[in-house]
This record gives sequence, structure tokens and C-alpha cells, in this order.
Amino acid sequence: MQLSKITLLKDARLGILGGSGLYNIDGLENVQELNIKTPFGAPSDTLRLGELGGMEVVFLARHGRHHTITPTDIPYRANIWALKSLGVSWLLAPSAVGSLQEQIRPQDMVVPDQFIDRTHQRPLSFFSDGAVAHVTMADPFCPNLARLLAEEGGRLMPEGRQMHKGGIYLAMEGPAFSTRAESNLYKSWGCSVIGMTNHTEARLAREAEIAYASLSMATDYDCWHESEETVSVEMVMNNLRANASLASKIVRATAAKISTTRPKSTAHHALKDGLMTAKERVPNETRKKLDLLTRPYWGHFSNQ
Repeated sequence: MQLSKITLLKDARLGILGGSGLYNIDGLENVQELNIKTPFGAPSDTLRLGELGGMEVVFLARHGRHHTITPTDIPYRANIWALKSLGVSWLLAPSAVGSLQEQIRPQDMVVPDQFIDRTHQRPLSFFSDGAVAHVTMADPFCPNLARLLAEEGGRLMPEGRQMHKGGIYLAMEGPAFSTRAESNLYKSWGCSVIGMTNHTEARLAREAEIAYASLSMATDYDCWHESEETVSVEMVMNNLRANASLASKIVRATAAKISTTRPKSTAHHALKDGLMTAKERVPNETRKKLDLLTRPYWGHFSNQ
């Protein structure tokens, strides 16, 4: 479906990026599947528009619905651009992580508030080819959105499992899990969890002026915890299945809160003071590619 033909999606305001084990979202009603073309290639999968928690929601499986895309190969820019094109203003990102701290047990959940980036093969910006922008990433997650997510998650956590508010997400390249030396290093830095996707999404979401928050679902103790068995795909998948149903409930409850509170975010005007290049100096092809993002500040681009 071409963007110009989409006429009913102006109220599709909440985006959900499903990670490992969460390839759809329970309770999504009146679903339409949309193929969105972007200047940055095809998204990971079709985008599913539906209703959840009293508002319109766009769901996308970041690895594809059959988990066919590695963390490095996820088309991050296409995914965020497509969500932005459908009017998404808030973005929730459930994802599997390893725990780097004793108190964060497998099947606990974390709503982090900081990142450390150890990736090295990712496109980290929409801006290049003659256009430069610098957005602030001091607080990479939206505090208001993260607060709602943590509150709803804490209310729904069953006995014996805990919601941790705040923490540092260590982003690694993958797809292999950490060495024991790496895991112990990241633990010594005070990092809370380790994952492979959220940092890249958060940086691009900030450039797209979308508020972003992560629901990090602990599946294991990475490999630093020598009294626990070494992390394996089987272990991860077993805990993912235990987390998936609860994550859907938390996302649905958070969607209901967002539908009534419409939380404000500094992310919603992140480009206002971030655009460095004068629009007259930007090549037409680049202006065209970035028009969806820069239109509020540079005006609608037309090369006719």
C-alpha cells in the first residue's frame, strides 16, 4: 500500500516493536496489514494496524514474524520511518535481555532509563548525504512514557516476579551471546541488562520525534553468574514464552493509559534545535528522503 493511499490512519498513534518471542500482540482488534515503502528500504515485516486499549496501535515484529532477521540486519531506519509515516508518536519496545545484576532475576522485567552502546555495524542516524542533525540523547528513554510503562507493569507483575524501574541497558552487536569476560566487564560497569536492539531504535526514534520506552524482559543471567547454567537458546525461549503473555497485558494496559493521558515528551520536538545544515544547502534527493522528519521545520519539500 502506498503512503499516499493511506487515508484512515491519522489516529494510529501508538507503536509497538515486538522482539524475540513476541511476534504479535494479544488483544489487537480490527487488524489491517499494511506494506509500507520507505526511502530506507522495506521494514522488517508488514505493519499491523489495529485497536488496543482504546486507541489505534501499529505493531511491527522487529525480527520479522518468523524471526528471520538478525539484530545487525534489522532495517532499523525503515522500521522507524514506517511507524512515523503512520502517525506514531509513542513507541513501546518489548525485548528479551540478559540480566547483569543478581537482583534482576530471570522472568523479571526492567524499564531502563540509560544506555551504553557497544554496537558497531548499525546505521545510527537518518541524516547523511549533505544533511546533519545532532539530537540530544542525555535521557534516551522518554521519562513520562517509561513511568507509565513501569507503573502498569508493576501493577500486573505476579507474585515472585519483579518490575525494576530504571537501569542501564548495554547494547551489544550480537548475534552471539557475550563471552564471560565481556559479561563480567559490563556487570562491573553497573549495567542492568544486556540486549541487541533497543539502543539503535531509540536513537532513530529520537530523530523521528517519537517518544520511546523499553520493556526489557530478563530471560537469563547472561554468563557472568557461574552458579547458573550457561545461557542457551533453549533457556531463553522457555523464559520468553513465560514473559510473552504478561508483556502483552502490560502493553495493553499502558496503551489504555496513553489513550487517556497522551503523555508529552521532549522527544516530540527533538529536531527543533538539532538541525545543523541550512535547508538551502541540502541536496534535493536528501531533502526528499528526509521530508517526513524535517517538514515541521523546513516546510513541505517539493522539487517541482
